[in-house]
Amino acid sequence: MLKRDALRLIAGCALSISAVAILAACSEKKAQFRGVDVTGADYARDLPLPDHNGQMRSLRDFRGKAVVVFFGYTQCPDVCPTSLQELVEAKQLLGADGERLQGVFVTVDPERDTAEMLKAYMANFDPSFLALRGSPEQLAAVAKDFKVYYKRVEGKTPTSYTMDHSAGSYIYDPAGRLRVYHRYGSGSQALAEDVRTLLRETP
Repeated sequence: MLKRDALRLIAGCALSISAVAILAACSEKKAQFRGVDVTGADYARDLPLPDHNGQMRSLRDFRGKAVVVFFGYTQCPDVCPTSLQELVEAKQLLGADGERLQGVFVTVDPERDTAEMLKAYMANFDPSFLALRGSPEQLAAVAKDFKVYYKRVEGKTPTSYTMDHSAGSYIYDPAGRLRVYHRYGSGSQALAEDVRTLLRETP
């Protein structure tokens, strides 16, 4: 009789432990993002390009910050300035946490976008944002890794061409991992919320 009671007690304890383990697993909720969750993606791994100050850059340089990467060009009439302005507004919405947000703009028009022009362009939005400019070969390699499309569209004169390009932002967590993709027009509020979620994961 005592043996049977002991077995029942052991079985009861085992069930209790299992229930606790299941509840604990359920309580570890997956982060909910306003953008597209791309956690674990095997692309957009790094940005080995020089910035507008001539310094070679890598995502490792921004550890401890959430990084938002956008591809465009300075003579873009609408998409690029709109996206950068949304990033500025998102930084403001974050308050003090805005200091842990790094904006990175990669030009798809290195022929016209000189380092000096890029530096001035970034200053119009936020001096802490960085612009990256590589050779055509470097740009092609990075764009391929990011799955970014870009193409020159000829204008009336040799220098009046435009650039068709992908319009979306890649968001990295403070550990340098790609986590979220925001389509063009998602808005500053959605961007700020996702950045805040990533920053809370890594105090």
